Amino acid sequence: MSASFDTISMIGLGYIGLPTAAMFASRRKKVIGVDINRHAVETINAGRIHIIEPELDGIVQKAVNEGFLRATTQPEPADAFLIAVPTPFKDGHVPDVSYVQAAAESIAPVLRAGNLVILESTSPVGTTEQLVQWLAAARPDLSFPTDGASHVDVNVAYCPERVLPGQVVRELVDNDRIIGGLTPECARRASALYRIFVQGELLVTNARTAEMCKLTENAYRDVNIAFANELSLICDKLDINVWELIKLSNRHPRVKILQPGPGVGGHCIAVDPWFIVDATPEQARLIRVAREVNDGKPHWVEKKVEAAVEDLCSGGNLARSDVRIACFGLAFKPDIDDLRESPAVEIACALARKYPQRVIAVEPNVDSAPKALQSAGVALSTLEQAVAAAHVLVLLVDHRQFKETVPAVGKHQRLIDTKGIWG
Repeated sequence: MSASFDTISMIGLGYIGLPTAAMFASRRKKVIGVDINRHAVETINAGRIHIIEPELDGIVQKAVNEGFLRATTQPEPADAFLIAVPTPFKDGHVPDVSYVQAAAESIAPVLRAGNLVILESTSPVGTTEQLVQWLAAARPDLSFPTDGASHVDVNVAYCPERVLPGQVVRELVDNDRIIGGLTPECARRASALYRIFVQGELLVTNARTAEMCKLTENAYRDVNIAFANELSLICDKLDINVWELIKLSNRHPRVKILQPGPGVGGHCIAVDPWFIVDATPEQARLIRVAREVNDGKPHWVEKKVEAAVEDLCSGGNLARSDVRIACFGLAFKPDIDDLRESPAVEIACALARKYPQRVIAVEPNVDSAPKALQSAGVALSTLEQAVAAAHVLVLLVDHRQFKETVPAVGKHQRLIDTKGIWG
């Protein structure tokens, strides 16, 4: 098969799919982006982006204007298809790969011999093999890389992203990439595709190892965050400043403790470790406990707010019905607009249920509050207005704006700083 890829199709135009499509288009490859979100399609075709990511807007605008990037709601024939769709979990933390199945079934009618299909979505081990089964069932006239196949019409590989929101454009190009082919030829063709723009090393392995590698990377980070979060719980109980403790401990030449926070969010670290637990529940004991520690941190923050309210009202000068609470930050990490699996949103929603119509939020990276907060009666406010109006200030995300402006906390106010930048 030829390694030439003149037309590339990206299935899913979200936080990973759109930047990846833009990188191929910036190398003057014809890219067809596919997404079921009509607003996203229309926005991209107008040369704009529907997400916040530094540098991406200019790259997309140039690619669209020059005719190398186009978005649509239905797959079209191409030389390579990359799938970057969500892989959340269902009740009980059971992985949900229905979006991957839907993507496979959507591209099956336009597949042809010589195509390459790559799954980029973070997935449970074995999903790439399941992808092949879905494709083979939909297209019995084509041969796929299954056990014992002597001839393959369509190559398939698993190649996960490993980028940091806010630095996606640079890291897509510079970071090393895992290439998990179902066969050596699948890996070879996938490597040829990514070499169009990737300057990092292409590390070839099999699909199952590549799937587990992505899960392992995020579980490793989750376990380390859980250690920091658990330390914060211990220090609170023992009346120790956790920020000072970590700073001093990190002076040890072989110790590097992360910073605690209100929990773990995002589409990766808060989700992916559960895929390992689901597959190997008896073996993944540490990974499960880390997830439970991090998932439990938002509830601890809520209890701290409740204690602050009780403290303010204990003297009788302030009625509980008059207490106002301000949550500073809603994104799952600093300086982005991504609210997926955000512990800050979870905390704000929980507080709004307990203190209806008395919770406001400050999030400088979005124009409106998410529907969950709107339905709970939480409106967005400016930093200055929130500091002036609130009795309890809850710092949840260390956005740049919050680091630059440290409010003076009055005697009638209480501060709960989960990031250690205002305390």
